[in-house]
Amino acid sequence: MKPIKPVYENIKEELDSIREGINLIAVTKQVGIERTKEAIEAGIQHLGENRPEGFQKKFEAIQHGAEWHFIGNLQSRKVKEIINDIDYLHSLDRLSLAKEIQKRAEHVIDCFVQVNVSKEDSKSGILPEDTLDFIKTLEHYDKINVVGLMTMAPNVEDEEVLRKVFRDLKALQLDVAEREWPHAPCTETSMGMSNDYLIAAQEGATFVRIGTALIGSESEAE
Repeated sequence: MKPIKPVYENIKEELDSIREGINLIAVTKQVGIERTKEAIEAGIQHLGENRPEGFQKKFEAIQHGAEWHFIGNLQSRKVKEIINDIDYLHSLDRLSLAKEIQKRAEHVIDCFVQVNVSKEDSKSGILPEDTLDFIKTLEHYDKINVVGLMTMAPNVEDEEVLRKVFRDLKALQLDVAEREWPHAPCTETSMGMSNDYLIAAQEGATFVRIGTALIGSESEAE
């Protein structure tokens, strides 16, 4: 398996060449604890997990040695297992989840509202036209701070299709931010993965989520 540091430095240089201040999240779902520790030693500060079980194992070993991002769909019944240990939730997409966070959180949780910009049936998220009303409703939940919006682009090679999705999310994020809602500063955009992170960065991403292209994959993660 390739050492992480040179790969990390190359990707970071690519991102910095577009715009400084883009946060690189290493998605560790395909690797175990030791490989995750290697990523931290290489200089990676943000780690992403998409399953509560995977997060719990790594958090038990690493604790607050990095900033933790939960990036997957979160079932309401699983909220209590992770919510007070993560730094960011990238998948707030329904009021039932907001209610559970409000019930279980011991402090304010920084959340990204997930938006289904491409309107694919296979993807979770609020539809773009419903996003403003949804975020407005969250003003009643004082344990939720909407730091930004998140989306997943379609799995296609057409660059213009990808750019439109990212541009649309960026425009929606700016629309929310301009309203200056206290509970929703909405200054961030979480978009872009291993196959499209450079396009996302060019279109205004402030967080990109990179798994195998950065950290690799192990056949048996711990």
